[in-house]
Amino acid sequence: MKRKIALLLTMALGVSCLAGCNAGTAEKSGGQSSAAAGESTAAGKKENVTISFGTHQSGIPSCGVLQDLAGRFEEETGIKIDFQVSPDAQWRDLLKVKLDSGEAPDIFCVDADPLSLYSRVRPDETCVDLSGEEWVDRMADYAKECVSYDDKIYAIRFAEPKLNFYNYNKKIFADLGLEIPVTYEEFKTVCQKIQDSGTIPIYEATQSAWHQCVPLYGSGPYFEKLEPGLYDALNNNEKDIKDVAMMKTILDQMKEFADLGYYGEDYLSNTVDAAKDEIGTAKAAMYLAAPGFALQVEEAYPEMKDQIGIFLMPFGDNDVLANNASSAAYFINKKSENVEYALEFFRFLARPENLQYRQDNNPEEMGLCWPEITPSYPDEFNKYIDSLERGTIMQVGVKYIDPQFMDTGKDIEAMYTGAMTSEQVMDPEDGMSRQSCRKTRHGTKSEGL
Repeated sequence: MKRKIALLLTMALGVSCLAGCNAGTAEKSGGQSSAAAGESTAAGKKENVTISFGTHQSGIPSCGVLQDLAGRFEEETGIKIDFQVSPDAQWRDLLKVKLDSGEAPDIFCVDADPLSLYSRVRPDETCVDLSGEEWVDRMADYAKECVSYDDKIYAIRFAEPKLNFYNYNKKIFADLGLEIPVTYEEFKTVCQKIQDSGTIPIYEATQSAWHQCVPLYGSGPYFEKLEPGLYDALNNNEKDIKDVAMMKTILDQMKEFADLGYYGEDYLSNTVDAAKDEIGTAKAAMYLAAPGFALQVEEAYPEMKDQIGIFLMPFGDNDVLANNASSAAYFINKKSENVEYALEFFRFLARPENLQYRQDNNPEEMGLCWPEITPSYPDEFNKYIDSLERGTIMQVGVKYIDPQFMDTGKDIEAMYTGAMTSEQVMDPEDGMSRQSCRKTRHGTKSEGL
C-alpha cells in the first residue's frame, strides 16, 4: 500500500512539474496560458478543450494527413482541433476581418514570405512569438526567413519551396518518339504531334485562376536573368510591368496554345482537382504542377508508376527554375484563450516521427523544410532539379504581384476567350499593371493587412 501511495505522489509531482514547465514556455513564447479552458483527466488528457484552426483550402494538404495527425494529437492529449476551411479566394480578406475584429481562430494559416508577412498578419500585433520553441532551430533557414519579423519567429511551416514543372506521360512521349522540349518552338512541335495522335497535349486548370499564372510569374527568374536588377527596378518604381517585353511574349504564346487547341476543347471548365484523373487515364499528356503530382497520380493509378517525368516550362525559351519559398504557415493568435494548447499542438507536429509521417503520407509534399527529413523525390527528379539554374519566383521577388495573383488569372482567362488582349492584361488601367498603384504601400507597416 505504501508503495502505491508513493507511486501516486511521484506521478502527481511529475504532472505538476510538467505543467510548470509548459507554463514557463508559454510565457517565453509570448503567449497566454489557458488553465481555465480545460481540465486534466486522471490520465493527463484535457477535457472540453477545442482549438479552432482557420485555413484556406490549399493551406493544408488535401490528402487529409494534417487531420490524421490532429486525430493522433487528440488521442494523446484530449485536445480537439476544429478545422475551419475557407475557399482560397476568400480567405485572405476573411482573415483580415477576423483579426481586426478580434475574432480570429486560435490557429490560422497564411501563405507567407519575407515581402508579404507583415501586410498579411501584422505578426508583432496579432501573433504569438515562437522564437523560444525548441523546434525553431530545426526548420530550414529559408523557411524561418519567411515567417520572421524583427528577428522573431511567428509561425511553423512544413513544405519545402514550391517548384513547378510540366509533368508528362513518358509512354505517350516514347510512343510518339518525342524528346523533352527546351524551347518554345520545340514545345509547340511536341504539342502538335500529341494532338495529331488524338490526345489532349496539356491539361490546363483554367477554373483555378492561379494555375494559368504559373507560366507567367514562374518565368520571373528568367526575366531577371535577361535583365539583371529587374525585380529591384519594379520594386523601386523605376520600371513598370507593362514594359517587361518577355511577359507579353509569354502571354501571347499561352494564347496561341489555347487557340491551337493544345488545352482541349473544354479547358475553360477544367479544375486542379480533376488533373490527376486526366493524366492518370492518359486523356491528357502533360500538366503543370509540383513534382509531388507524380506520386498523386501513381497512388490513384498504380499502372502509372514511374511513368511520369518532369521538364522545365519552356514558354519564352525559359531556362531558369523558379524557386518559391512562400508557403502555407501556421500562426497562433495572440488573443487566443488556448495559446498553451496551440503551442502543444505545434510541438506535436514538429516531432521527428510526426514530420516523417506527414511526408510519408502526403504525396503533395515530397520534401519538407526540415533538413532532418530526407526528401522522397525519385532519383531522376533530384538529378534533373539539381542540374537547373534557380531564381526567385516573381510573386515573391516583386512585392506588389501577389495581392492580385488571382485577378491576373482571371485576366488571362479573359485573354483566352478574346475578351482581353495581352496588351490589356498588362495595361495599367485594365490588367496586371493596375497592381502598380499598390506597390508603394504593399508590405509596409502603414498598410496593415
